[in-house]
Amino acid sequence: MADWDWLDADLRRLREEGLWRDVRTIKSLPDGWCEVAGRRVRNLSSNDYLNFAHDPRVVAAAKEALDDVGVGAGASALVSGRSPWHERLESTISDFEGTEAAVLFPSGYAANVGTVSALVSDHDVVFCDRLNHASLVDGCRMSGARLRVYRHDRLEILERELRKSSGDCRRWIVTDAVFSMDGDVAPLVELCDLAERFDARVIVDEAHGTGVFGANGRGVCEHLGVDDRVAVRIGTLSKAVGTLGGFVACSNPVREWLWHSARTQVFSTALPPAVCAAAEKSFELIRGEPERRAHLQSLSVDFRQRMAAWLSTDGDGPIVPIRVGRPEETLTMSAELLKAGFLVGAIRPPTVPHGSSRLRICMTAGCDQSEVERLSQLLASMTEG
Repeated sequence: MADWDWLDADLRRLREEGLWRDVRTIKSLPDGWCEVAGRRVRNLSSNDYLNFAHDPRVVAAAKEALDDVGVGAGASALVSGRSPWHERLESTISDFEGTEAAVLFPSGYAANVGTVSALVSDHDVVFCDRLNHASLVDGCRMSGARLRVYRHDRLEILERELRKSSGDCRRWIVTDAVFSMDGDVAPLVELCDLAERFDARVIVDEAHGTGVFGANGRGVCEHLGVDDRVAVRIGTLSKAVGTLGGFVACSNPVREWLWHSARTQVFSTALPPAVCAAAEKSFELIRGEPERRAHLQSLSVDFRQRMAAWLSTDGDGPIVPIRVGRPEETLTMSAELLKAGFLVGAIRPPTVPHGSSRLRICMTAGCDQSEVERLSQLLASMTEG
């Protein structure tokens, strides 16, 4: 048998530093609720922003596909796993996003890693925001390109690096649309301006933007009016869409290249058809029920205003981070909130930099005004104490 004694010291260190992760079993419930240890509490740690995961119409669409073609896809999309449900969902996404084509991936992580590493080559230079999701960072590293890290609050650094790289084959700027741990929005207009000045291409991950931002719910690119200035938009089906998987909204040539070169797509079993059917219905509801998005936005703005003294970043979306600092204090506050009926994530290193542990609060459309008021009062009393 393998000797794992060498792990003991490292595991002990995680406990001592307040970085131990307890693996909990949580039962998801409709309308943004969940069950933890037998208690029904408001789930403010979920990315199911519009509460579609339990919507009866979304569930019914999944059941219909289950009855039609069963559970698993059985193979990768390029072999035999691409069913009519996959084809329909890709068509729905491209229509929703206003692009020529769309490509499905088994997860948002796979979409980011596969797309960036397939499009960016080792002859290129890639500019990656320092707060990008790990999947974007991994994709940039796997591409083999020269990696340059910039800060979206200091674009003069990016401008300087773009100018220095003017002799390179291709330049790529890779960014999240909404930064998942801070909740702020990328300066996409300014990034596109720089890209056009220095002949670069912009790749945007709309994971936390799709369904939440924009007049039609297409995300921050739509919200800021840069849809046509961004080369590739990546999204996920596991957040506001309420299902599973990732996608790329793109041109026909990019679609064909990804089919041939994105390893996380080529070598992964396709999404279950029932998931595709559910996601297709969710996109229909995102379009047809903008009041959900409006309600979510209203709650998010109100909560941010109430907590303004404790916020270190600007934003108007549903992700609201309350900086605490030390991991132990963050865990204590999270536990107190759970006792009060709110499940809130305690985010600690390595997810965020050392010294920036925080409570990450995610509003969903299932919340109401009274809950926002009570939560803000609880947090104010904790932070003031």
